[in-house]
Parts: sequence; C-alpha cells; structure tokens
Amino acid sequence: MRYFLVDKVTEVVPGEYARGLKAVTLTEPILHDHFPDYPVLPGAMIIEGLAQLAGLILEVTFNKTDEKIVRAILVQVDKMKFYRPTTPGEVLTYEARIESLLEDAARMGVTAKCGEEVRATGKINFQMAPINTDNIKKQRQDIYRVWTKEIKNCPPLR
Repeated sequence: MRYFLVDKVTEVVPGEYARGLKAVTLTEPILHDHFPDYPVLPGAMIIEGLAQLAGLILEVTFNKTDEKIVRAILVQVDKMKFYRPTTPGEVLTYEARIESLLEDAARMGVTAKCGEEVRATGKINFQMAPINTDNIKKQRQDIYRVWTKEIKNCPPLR
C-alpha cells in the first residue's frame, strides 16, 4: 500500500465495527496540489482511509484460526456523501460498521467525523478473496500492529 490513511485504530470489535483516527497535516503530499492556497483532503482519500479501516475489521472477522485466509478487496462505493471539507490541523475519526456479511462479501456502513461534526458517510462493499501471499500477510500484520499498538487485548490478524 502506498498511502496509509489511518494513523491509529482506537477500537476493534470483531463481527461489528472498528474505529480509527486520521490526523490531516500539511505533510500529506496530495495537499500541495489540492488545492493551492486552500489545502483540502480529497474525498477519495477519505474513502480510502475508511476502506482501509473497514478492510481491517473484515479481515479480523473473517480470518479465524482454523479457516482459509481471505483479504478484503474494495469493489463498490455506494451513496458516499461529503458534508464539509477537511483541512490541515483537523483530526478525522473513522468508523466502519459491518452491515451485512455473506460467505465471500460484506457491506459496510462508514462515517468520518471531525469532533461531533459528520464530514462523510456512505456504504462500501467488499469481496473477500483467498489471497494468501507472504508479502501481503507480512504487510497487513505489520501495519495492523502499528495501528493497534495501544489497544489492550486486541484480536489477532492472520
């Protein structure tokens, strides 16, 4: 993954939801062009951050110790709405909540807030695919460890 758009995961409840944070800073390369003299975190980057968090909760939920390993692949963004731009110095709180699960797919409700103000909401759908390479496994486990290092009794990620 080139962009990690979640800085910290604050809560993980397998089968239900995850919450995380994204601090928006001027060090984000995308902000230098979007827009000059008025930097705004692009909506596509907010969707990607929400998808990264949603993928994490899905992989923790789907990948039990005695079953095949599957990875979450974003396949559809549905009814995503943005209410106000997010600018440097603000912190977004992301929430990804499982709305429905199938054997190889999931629908997530996602929200991004700044304080109590909703900045974006929507639905995103994932396919769960049996991708089990050493590189992906190591990358996912490494970033999960960084994101969740402050959570006690955090569920494992396979």
